[in-house]
Amino acid sequence: MNVRQVRKKTKSVGNVKKITRSMQLVSAIKMKKSQQAAIEARPYQMHLELVIKKVLTKVDTVQSPLLVSHAKNENPDLIIVLTGNKGLCGSFNIDLFRYLANNIDIKNSKFITIGKKGAQFLSKTGGDIRADYSHTAPLNSVSAIISFALGTFLDGTYKRVFILYNSFISTLKTEQTLAQLLPYKLEFGQEIEEKEYIEYIIEPSPKEIIEKILRSFVEEKVRNAILQSEAGEHSARMIAMKNATDNANDVIYNLTLLGNKLRQEKITNELLDMITAKESVETG
Repeated sequence: MNVRQVRKKTKSVGNVKKITRSMQLVSAIKMKKSQQAAIEARPYQMHLELVIKKVLTKVDTVQSPLLVSHAKNENPDLIIVLTGNKGLCGSFNIDLFRYLANNIDIKNSKFITIGKKGAQFLSKTGGDIRADYSHTAPLNSVSAIISFALGTFLDGTYKRVFILYNSFISTLKTEQTLAQLLPYKLEFGQEIEEKEYIEYIIEPSPKEIIEKILRSFVEEKVRNAILQSEAGEHSARMIAMKNATDNANDVIYNLTLLGNKLRQEKITNELLDMITAKESVETG
């Protein structure tokens, strides 16, 4: 490799570094935005569940179709798989696929996919995708997803509905989470204090109210999962791009040293040639 080639390669690596650095900054901003949205939504979800717990004291759970599965035991589960649309995010999607392959019976389950990577993985592994929402913004698809899931659960097509996603724990960590949406199960498990047990007049009826609240709660859980997944994806991409930027800096540093060494060798050789020529003239 000569000096010109080193300069050309250094310039190319520098251009790549600019791209990875820009992607790192953009991902950091998007991560904070999704993380903040998830944090702000959590109190609403918790209080909504608190209301559900209160209203449930007035409802016969056997009569509510969203509290008990009416499907046959041999009917499959419906699983909403939430992944990213893009790569360059480290092992974010791969970790979820590994969890899916190891913990879920792909052949005997049905799937809704949110994210191109999940749809591609299930297509390759023989998963039965009943609905794909990879080509629309995830948050804009929540109502359609819930309508499909509720309709097929209530008519007994599926005995349970789950959502599988990467839960955002910290900037450096996500956790694969399989949460049951239907039939409804308490998630937070807070105990209601005695002073909170207030007798309410519920109209039109507790059963109608609980079904509407449960739909809202399930929608909120799906939205929260999307925000958690987006925060985790942006975090993983930010870290991957930071590592790529750091590697580019190392390559540029090593190329700079190599370039300096080659220039030094070139200058040394030129000086030796001059000295040799001078000695030849003097002795001649």
